[in-house]
Amino acid sequence: MQTYLICLAVALVGGLMLSRLTKLIHLPAVTAYLIAGLLLGPFCLGSIRLPGFGFNSLEQVETLSIVTQTALGFIAFTIGNEFRLSQLKSTGAKAITIGILQAVITTLLVDAVLILLHLCFPNIISLPSAIILGAIASATAPAATLMVVRQYKADGPLTRLLMLVVAIDDAVGLLLFSASFGIATALSQGHVSLLAVVVEPLLEIILSLGLGAAMGWLLNWVEQFFHSRSKRMTISVAFVLLTVGLSTLKFQIGPIHCGFSLLLVCMMTGTIFCNICDTSEELMNRVEGWTMPLNILFFVISGAELDLNVLASPITLLIGVIYILARSAGKYYGSNLSCRLTRQDKPITDNLGITLLPQAGVALGMALTAASLPQGDLTRNVVLFAVLIYELVGPSLTKRSLIAVGEIRPEGRKSARTLNANTNQKSS
Repeated sequence: MQTYLICLAVALVGGLMLSRLTKLIHLPAVTAYLIAGLLLGPFCLGSIRLPGFGFNSLEQVETLSIVTQTALGFIAFTIGNEFRLSQLKSTGAKAITIGILQAVITTLLVDAVLILLHLCFPNIISLPSAIILGAIASATAPAATLMVVRQYKADGPLTRLLMLVVAIDDAVGLLLFSASFGIATALSQGHVSLLAVVVEPLLEIILSLGLGAAMGWLLNWVEQFFHSRSKRMTISVAFVLLTVGLSTLKFQIGPIHCGFSLLLVCMMTGTIFCNICDTSEELMNRVEGWTMPLNILFFVISGAELDLNVLASPITLLIGVIYILARSAGKYYGSNLSCRLTRQDKPITDNLGITLLPQAGVALGMALTAASLPQGDLTRNVVLFAVLIYELVGPSLTKRSLIAVGEIRPEGRKSARTLNANTNQKSS
């Protein structure tokens, strides 16, 4: 126990200290946390095997998954706050259109490129792996995006649209992955399961939204018994922890395997709560402040679990580079096209796709599920390599895009965070 506590303390301090260095070159703090995780991970300082000083093995990192899952739950709960009915009336339909179109276009483009690679070089990548990687390409990392928005207090049309699209993207990505996984399984085993391709993914989304709605309503009901701000915040934290725990449950009804999506459950909880509770905005702000150390640990641990052994395989690097280029093109041009169809302003049309490049935990979870397919290890390694690149570069690109549209002020002698906070207060 003492080893893990020391390890978490070192991770927090290391991430914060490195963020002071990256600030000098105007990199987002989330990039510093990820780099800190890499440095403290089992392939760098952790390899010294000094107890408590870094993460000594990937197994040790995996034992801390409860921290990353909890942090992801709070992040999703916070994103649910973006789905207020007042905002959805003006941008909801457009955000849904953009979220669906850009994800589908990205999947189709990556599928087309990797299937072509399979036809030209069948020994390099199998058809099931090509199809699965196309679906995984649709997933976007909400955590990195949210951290950049929080750090610089970004606000404006692009920021608000981005938060909605990122949330919608996860539901669409889940459907695309489930359908693609069923097709890939059919190709490898010779039979198609309608339950796996259609019924189970739809049921997972319905169950997740239902559980999230119930938890959001229950949270609002319970909080009415408390009037102290600290106690109401404590109840909110307790309910998010409960929701994260319930979302990990799996069960079976006859031949149908049932489960929940942690992101969708917690997002729906936040959405229902923020729309029926009059003081939800204040409580959300207090919860965000409480969870900051947890979010730092999320990114440091995420950086530590990136397996640098993937860099030793030329085939993985080749497919990884092709995957990154195809996915980046899909996100950019898919968002550009969908923004044009929904008549967004030119700055949003030109920059939204770039802000959707970060990719992390959701994609890794999908790759882990696909491990049972032929070349499952290759799929996982390609995704690991892509996540390594996207997480190190993506937050900076998101920041640059938000600066380009004027929703983050460029950093000077005063921090962008302070300037944006003051600007938001004056405008309100």
